[in-house]
Amino acid sequence: MKITVIGAGNVGATAALRIAEKQLAKEVVLIDIVEGIPQGKALDMYESGPVALFDTRIFGSNDYKDSENSDIILITAGLARKPGMTREDLLMKNATIIKEVTQQVMKYSKNPIIIMVSNPLDVMTHVAHTISGLEKERVIGMAGVLDTARFRSFIAEALDVSMQDINAFVLGGHGDSMVPVVKYTSVAGIPLSELMPKEQIDAIVERTRNGGIEIVNHLKTGSAYYAPAASAVEMIEAIVKDRKRIIPCTTLLTGEYGIDNVFCGVPVKIGKNGIEQILELDLAAEELDALQKSAALVDENCRNLKSLLG
Repeated sequence: MKITVIGAGNVGATAALRIAEKQLAKEVVLIDIVEGIPQGKALDMYESGPVALFDTRIFGSNDYKDSENSDIILITAGLARKPGMTREDLLMKNATIIKEVTQQVMKYSKNPIIIMVSNPLDVMTHVAHTISGLEKERVIGMAGVLDTARFRSFIAEALDVSMQDINAFVLGGHGDSMVPVVKYTSVAGIPLSELMPKEQIDAIVERTRNGGIEIVNHLKTGSAYYAPAASAVEMIEAIVKDRKRIIPCTTLLTGEYGIDNVFCGVPVKIGKNGIEQILELDLAAEELDALQKSAALVDENCRNLKSLLG
């Protein structure tokens, strides 16, 4: 298994190290346009192998040719948000970057699985799918895993319980219109609505929607990277080990949930071939409406890129 990570910033470098430590690949290639950065970070990671007990070869490069014959390509390249910026503010700049990245990686890998992390996530997944020409099952956005992790962590904090006992789904676009599905949220099988009042649940839902910008406001000059990297690696592990995990990911919907030809976060089964099944939950009317509105916003942003994508 060969995994290439595009972008040696905080998310990409952290993900590369997690992949190595979990020994999910024989070789990890870290690619970035800035000379010396991927080489230095990759070497530093590799030298931690004797201590962290992994044998994965980590290699840094500025040349996309070194991504040749990758099984999985994780794309984290692009500009990060700054305070006051929405994910949509990044739209055109990052779309241009992702278009070029996708063109380059597809020169050297015939049929990889692409996992998108760059924002605005759902739209960038659309860009990668359009440019790559890959089957929709092989171009996947990371959003739902991260948003759900934030939702679960806030619930665990509020109830003072283990995160491992919390099951939840956050659907929709990765942005202010994301849809935490309270109906399918439980703690050790107990519905969340039986453990806290609606007002508290609503506050946690709102905090989840603003989870990314909360971190941006703290950091001032960067955005989240530990949780995004961990979320992307969870998806990679499900693919590498063919685990058939049921997790929320961004995928191209073709009629599911009344949404057609739009990338949107929904529960999927993920294994060695990428997305193997889309699960349609029985959503409350209010939740379904919110999901469709979220998808409509993604669709609108994608239409704004028509001239760029051709």
